[in-house]
Amino acid sequence: MPIFAVEFIQKILKIHKNMSVLSITFHCTKDNLEEWENYIDETLVLMTENLMDVDKYILSEVHSDFIEDGKNYNLLLIFDNNGLREDFIKSELLNISEIIDKKFGQEVMIFNTFLNPKKTRL
Repeated sequence: MPIFAVEFIQKILKIHKNMSVLSITFHCTKDNLEEWENYIDETLVLMTENLMDVDKYILSEVHSDFIEDGKNYNLLLIFDNNGLREDFIKSELLNISEIIDKKFGQEVMIFNTFLNPKKTRL
């Protein structure tokens, strides 16, 4: 195998080994679902696309049989390492949370979950 191919594979393996994941769940009350969904489509997606340290993300509507008083949405962000995730939490996440709180107040609650992969198969 050529040297450049070996180096490339080693870099990919290192990235996956050190990757760090942040799961952000947004809970929206029933009364503001339409406004929140518009906000997701028009603003949150653009904010996520413009995050410098996030190359991969998944934005999902969460289905749950146990939630009847609103709806959950999840933003899964994948970082190359814990340092990038920590930097994001200290700056970008704080800004995003403040913007959402200012616009929606208690109608949208934000829950963060730090995922530290033990084993991956991506």
